[in-house]
Amino acid sequence: MEVSEWCKIAVLISGRGTNLESIIKSVETGYIKKAQIAVVISDKRDAYGLVRAKKHRIETRVLEAKDFPDKKGYEEKLIEILESFNIDLIVLAGFMRILSPYFVNHFKWRIMNIHPALLPAFTGLHAQKQAVDAGTRFSGCTVHFVTEKVDQGPIIIQAAVPVYVDDTEDTLSQRILQYEHKIYPKAIKMYVEKKLEITGNKVKIKDERFEENVLINPNL
Repeated sequence: MEVSEWCKIAVLISGRGTNLESIIKSVETGYIKKAQIAVVISDKRDAYGLVRAKKHRIETRVLEAKDFPDKKGYEEKLIEILESFNIDLIVLAGFMRILSPYFVNHFKWRIMNIHPALLPAFTGLHAQKQAVDAGTRFSGCTVHFVTEKVDQGPIIIQAAVPVYVDDTEDTLSQRILQYEHKIYPKAIKMYVEKKLEITGNKVKIKDERFEENVLINPNL
């Protein structure tokens, strides 16, 4: 996993772009150093995340599936765009498309995703509802590297969030989202600073300062 001296990031979105906003702020304030969000790509023309990107003068592209005959054609165009920007790291921030093994292997260990649960629990869609329905006492969010198997890639960082008896999918989602905004920039920072080492399906964080805060627990 090679990272160039100056990391060029692409953020892929489908919706509001709140995680995108937290990443932009982390770069602009210098929390994430030697990094640039080179492009924001959406598969939805009306995604509000595109508005957020333009406010910060970040290049945007729209790539809708309906404009392509098949998934391979779509992903080939996506690869073409990413390579035109010389992207080092692809960040999925609410991107609602499952990437094929062809795409994932093309950018092996260079794609991150955030999932609103403590993986390996509650994979797939509506993870917050799954947690509420299961009656679990804790859920949270996970940043992981993307592999061919959905939501099963090596875990980089997690945040644990309590689930209350009267929680709904919406209330739990909002509580988890606050911690997504904390841990996603942290995971990207560690990547840019070359702190992450992948062995098998595990991520080792090379700097103990980061190891101490891998799991963030809110006040109960």
